[in-house]
Amino acid sequence: MLAIQKRLSNLFYVILSLPATAMGFALSVQISALSWILSTQYHLEIEDIGLVWAAGPIAGIIGQVIIGVISDNVWFMNGRRRPFIFIGGVLAALMLLALPNIGVISEALGMESILGIAIIIALTLDLAINVSFNPTRSVIADVTPEGRPRTKGYTWMQTISGTFGVLAYAVGAIWDNYILIYSGAILVLLLSVIPPFFIEEPRELSRSSDEEDEADKPGFPLLETLQAIRPLWGFLLYAVYGMTMRILGRGLEAGFVEGLCLVITLALMIDALVKSETGKPKAEAGRIGFQKVLAAHAFTWVGVQTMFVYMFAYVQYRLPELDDVNMGRVVSISFLVLNAVAAVLPATVLEPLADRIGRVKTHFACIAIMALGYFGILFLGFSPLLIYVMMAVLGVGWAATVSLPFAIMSQKVDQSKMGLYMGLFNLSVVLPQLVASLGIGQVIGAATDKSIIFIICGVSLAISAASWLLVKEEQEGDVSL
Repeated sequence: MLAIQKRLSNLFYVILSLPATAMGFALSVQISALSWILSTQYHLEIEDIGLVWAAGPIAGIIGQVIIGVISDNVWFMNGRRRPFIFIGGVLAALMLLALPNIGVISEALGMESILGIAIIIALTLDLAINVSFNPTRSVIADVTPEGRPRTKGYTWMQTISGTFGVLAYAVGAIWDNYILIYSGAILVLLLSVIPPFFIEEPRELSRSSDEEDEADKPGFPLLETLQAIRPLWGFLLYAVYGMTMRILGRGLEAGFVEGLCLVITLALMIDALVKSETGKPKAEAGRIGFQKVLAAHAFTWVGVQTMFVYMFAYVQYRLPELDDVNMGRVVSISFLVLNAVAAVLPATVLEPLADRIGRVKTHFACIAIMALGYFGILFLGFSPLLIYVMMAVLGVGWAATVSLPFAIMSQKVDQSKMGLYMGLFNLSVVLPQLVASLGIGQVIGAATDKSIIFIICGVSLAISAASWLLVKEEQEGDVSL
């Protein structure tokens, strides 16, 4: 073990953050360029662009849970997380190179469907990102003690990753998205392959004495898995329904199934949030706490994904005088501002604030500010400058979203199954993303006034903020499940 890891020096936290930074950079490239390319180069409709983006959450459902379970229980190349970081990084770099060449690939394969090739590339890219994202986040929990060192690990992860994210959007804004894609492929490859060699992983993952009996149970049965994600059942039901209907070539129109899924989602979320952990056995209290985090986090991602996928449509609607290139530039600068704020805040503001008032209260405040920012864009976003100002406000919530929930969640689960629970936690991201890509895409595509995009975003973040008020703040060292 290197001395910097033994001391948990700042240099080690930087190195520890670089694999996650690689995946974050790949995601930034995808956010900045995918919708733009599909809309301007291949002229796909909003609903079809939403379908392409739906490929990513599907990859997340498959990739993060399965890779999480496997990486908890293997040892290869002197690590359990390292091999998957390598594989995902190389594959992500290759798929980035494929993004601007969808038409070329389609012709080479003799396929006329641009949409089909776009879905395959997006699915493979997101599968690659998800194969690596789980291990890059899990390894931080593996090598840092619970408490402030782990919070520091995740806030530094976002600071480093966010800084590179700013670089991604700066390249797209100053030059163009094609330069961003090709330079991004090189950077993703380097940051995925080199840093893991400087991180020594523990051969055995720790668990408390109270967790021994439960941890020794073989496997993680399907019914137990489904019970763990109970607050997300409504999202899961809609995801299955929505993808089935799109595969069958049938449109999604607001009706009985949509209403049923919404009722189920709200009922299960409320049920999870109002349960008390006080006086419960440690394993049961941990499950309740984990489910509360899932419920609170899910609606954050309904709003965030709606912004990421459909921001270009809002800019086109509000600023119709812009051509395709300048529209793409406004979107890139918007995300640049968002990520610039998110890069600065975690280590400089959120970490010390969380140490003073708690991680949950800090996260609630940030999500509430983000909700206000969305309504600000709705009422004030009539020029690029005003959009940029409000995106800076949104950056407060984005800074918290990609850092604090991981530290909050990691307190509540069995440390020896961190990869598994990191994958299950990711379902609170990918299932809402599917809802945004499928159902919300239909609503936005049918609406004449694209301002509905930020009505949906604002309401979703307001629900999320209210939900975080009901999540219990764990005392340092109190690790559950």
